[in-house]
Amino acid sequence: MGGQEQDREHDGTPRRVLVTGGAGFIGSHLVEHLLSLGDEVTIIDNLSTGRMRNLEGALDRVRFIEASVSEGLPRLGDDEFDEVYHLAAAVGVELVLSDPVGSIRSNVIETDAVLRFALEHGKAKVLVASSSEVYGKPGTSVFSEGDDLLLGPTTVTRWSYAHAKAIDEHLAIGYAHQYGLDTVCCRFFNTVGPRQIGRYGMVLPRFVQAASRGEPLRVYGDGTQTRCFCDGRDVAHALPALLRADARTERVFNLGSDRPITILDLAKLVIRTLNSTSAIDFIPYDVAYPVGFEDLRHRKPDLDRIRAAIGFDPSYSIEQTVRDLFAQMQSEIRVEGGVS
Repeated sequence: MGGQEQDREHDGTPRRVLVTGGAGFIGSHLVEHLLSLGDEVTIIDNLSTGRMRNLEGALDRVRFIEASVSEGLPRLGDDEFDEVYHLAAAVGVELVLSDPVGSIRSNVIETDAVLRFALEHGKAKVLVASSSEVYGKPGTSVFSEGDDLLLGPTTVTRWSYAHAKAIDEHLAIGYAHQYGLDTVCCRFFNTVGPRQIGRYGMVLPRFVQAASRGEPLRVYGDGTQTRCFCDGRDVAHALPALLRADARTERVFNLGSDRPITILDLAKLVIRTLNSTSAIDFIPYDVAYPVGFEDLRHRKPDLDRIRAAIGFDPSYSIEQTVRDLFAQMQSEIRVEGGVS
């Protein structure tokens, strides 16, 4: 930890923080948390997946630049930052499958631009949002940070995202080793909650939206595949704690829940929690994703490393997340319909 940052922490001066993708699902929750900590926040977001409504109540307290990362960084001039949270990325299975070239460019070139900017402007600490996708399809039932990565062939489009995020991690670790930049990578597992949208294949908002309308919940495959779902608000609170942890010695951390649930049971939970009359439809993968898709049967993180670093323990139950996501969706419907 540099002397300048130590002084800033001791004298109570607000940290200067840059958040890319700050209008997104996780990014907006992070921005709110940083503001609650007294930090000065600048956001760069091109609003391709983020939404201004996610920042309601925060816009008058942040500097917002609507641009891609590589276009927005030069507009910061000579500004220096203490911390950078790089969350801007191409996300969602459907988006990656429909635009693999754009997704790769966004996830690799923009990450390098952020790291180079941080190095040249105050040598800020940088947190890079990565993904559990980098594990590929290992034979283990629990994914640990030190595991070998087993990615699928380059001819299967689905794996382009995993390759790109792995390169992002290599870049972040390379900047740390080669230039002394303090970097950390967070491999997000399935993150869900208010402000998430189902447009790009996100399962929980799709389920909640369908259940709220009494429409069938579409479960891909036989529904026995398992995932561990963590609320985005838990994730957002963990990020600054991790970047600021004095005891942090590792560069890569899993971040999510380690409580698995089958997708079929998730659908049933949503229906039950919302008292919905919806049925469940099973959709074959080749119908849901006709081009270049492979699924993993199970995905569960080993959280020992992040627990040792910051004592991470998710606080939101999946039922609470479902209720809050439903309430947010209903609120947006009332606003769009002109109901006060």
